Amino acid sequence: MPQPKLATFPAIRGALRFYQIASVITGVMLLLLCAEMIIKYALGYELFAGGSGGLLWFAPVVETATGHESTGDGTNLSLGILIAHGWFYVVYLFACFRVWSLMRWGFVRFVTLALGGIVPLLSFFMEARVGREVKAYLAEREASEASITPVPAPAEGPATEGIR
Repeated sequence: MPQPKLATFPAIRGALRFYQIASVITGVMLLLLCAEMIIKYALGYELFAGGSGGLLWFAPVVETATGHESTGDGTNLSLGILIAHGWFYVVYLFACFRVWSLMRWGFVRFVTLALGGIVPLLSFFMEARVGREVKAYLAEREASEASITPVPAPAEGPATEGIR
């Protein structure tokens, strides 16, 4: 499998940092989405801001022939959580793609990274694992390149003869 070039190491570090931030945000949004789905489908309520119920309140959801309908007025925060997670997942996929392509990993690794935004809590574990692996790889490669590359000796000449 091809290895990343040393010239891409700064880009890899930036992509890793972006991935770590996107991973945490996506994981939190996924947990909020799971809680919202439990509240909506198991308990029968949606979260609203403003409207007739006050600052934050739950409105019952009624089942109709066409699906579920909310009885609340105001801003539907449950819908907002759903939409926000969807968009953050797109950003998370981009972050996964950047790390994956710069590190030159196999396609299965990309699929595993992408699952972090779908499986609850997986993004937190993947963020820690990927961060640890990439940092260790970069440090190991830089150390091996430093030991292989000879340091040029100072040139002997009229400018350096009297310095000893």
